[in-house]
Amino acid sequence: MKRRLIFGLVALVLALNLVFGARIYFSSARAADEKDSPDANLERFADVLEKVKSSYVDGSNMTYHALIYSALKGMVGSLDPHSEFMGPEDYQQLQDDTEGQFGGLGLVVAMKDGFVTVVSPMDDTPGYRAGILSGDRIVKVEGQSVEKVPLTDVVNQLRGKPGTKVSLTIARPPAGTLKTFTLTRAVINMDMVKDINGKKEFPLGEDKIGYVRITQFGDQTGDELEAALQKLKKQGMQALIIDLRWNPGGLLDEAVNVCEKFLPRGKLIVTTEGRDPKENSVLRAEGHGDELKGMPIVVLVNLGSASAAEIVTGCLQDYHRAFILGEKTFGKGSVQNIFPLDDGSALKLTVAKYYTPSHKVIHEHGITPDSYVPMTDAEEADLLIKRSPGGVESLDGKDRVRVEASRDNQLDRAEDLLKGMLLYSELSQPEKVAAK
Repeated sequence: MKRRLIFGLVALVLALNLVFGARIYFSSARAADEKDSPDANLERFADVLEKVKSSYVDGSNMTYHALIYSALKGMVGSLDPHSEFMGPEDYQQLQDDTEGQFGGLGLVVAMKDGFVTVVSPMDDTPGYRAGILSGDRIVKVEGQSVEKVPLTDVVNQLRGKPGTKVSLTIARPPAGTLKTFTLTRAVINMDMVKDINGKKEFPLGEDKIGYVRITQFGDQTGDELEAALQKLKKQGMQALIIDLRWNPGGLLDEAVNVCEKFLPRGKLIVTTEGRDPKENSVLRAEGHGDELKGMPIVVLVNLGSASAAEIVTGCLQDYHRAFILGEKTFGKGSVQNIFPLDDGSALKLTVAKYYTPSHKVIHEHGITPDSYVPMTDAEEADLLIKRSPGGVESLDGKDRVRVEASRDNQLDRAEDLLKGMLLYSELSQPEKVAAK
């Protein structure tokens, strides 16, 4: 009897617990639904908007249009460093960039760790000639802090009419040393593929090692690279160095175009994966096969190698088609789509991420080189000056002597590696060994 009574009480407690638990669960679920309800939240937004418009102390000239734009910028900007809401002027600026010419300093920047960070200085531009480096953090423009200023606003401050001046203060990690530059804006023209001398002649030395520097991935990168390869092959090229250092990226299609010049047709180059299945894609080589027929390749990379440059690096590394030498890349591997809006503004939204053929994620990880060959900030600064047209001539005294005597250690290592590969290949051919 006692046992039956105990079992009955336990059953009653469990039943009550089930009933009340269910009520709490459904009540919590209902509260969560209400909290995330679009109607309720839009009503709250409208309430705050109206209060700001009517009561903010300095808001006598404030417009709903400006407030809504600010709200959209804040909302989209909170998602990630590469998504943004662009007003008509910002969107027009983006279109100008795509066309390949604008007035500015030639600095490709992105938000990283909460700072406006230089991804790469573009070749032969005011920022490049001044010695600004990849990884430098822009902390002030015209003496005013840019902390918490949207990235697009900072870019707008740096750009402007060619011939006008602008000052910016950078902090250089890891020490955080501050340095202020006063630079003159110039027309930024974007050449895509250059030779060792910054030209398009592509000479080949006695070692038969070719060199191409891809500065970025624009509309003509694939065509320009093809022309360079044809010139080098006609001269008897036996090995190739592809320099992607300080290459900020660009168009995905052109990255694919570059990769397929060195891969068999049908090989996977890159995949994109997003929340919306429509953003998922698989891109394969559709060219005529490996144009260099297995010729040894070394790819040079550093912190300034980003986006499309990382796609090429990761792809050729996965297939062991190229040996990657230098420093870890930037780690910008996300896909942004542009959604134009009816008032001339646009939404740039991250919709997917890139993955290499072996499914390595690029975003926030970067590509680790096969051989780590670091360069100091001072060595990089001297190299940028030396590579810049007129850079050495602009120096005097000890600075000029130092820059003229400086060496590109990463390039030297790449050349040594390829010379060794060519020698080994020559010695491993039976007919040549017998002849010796």
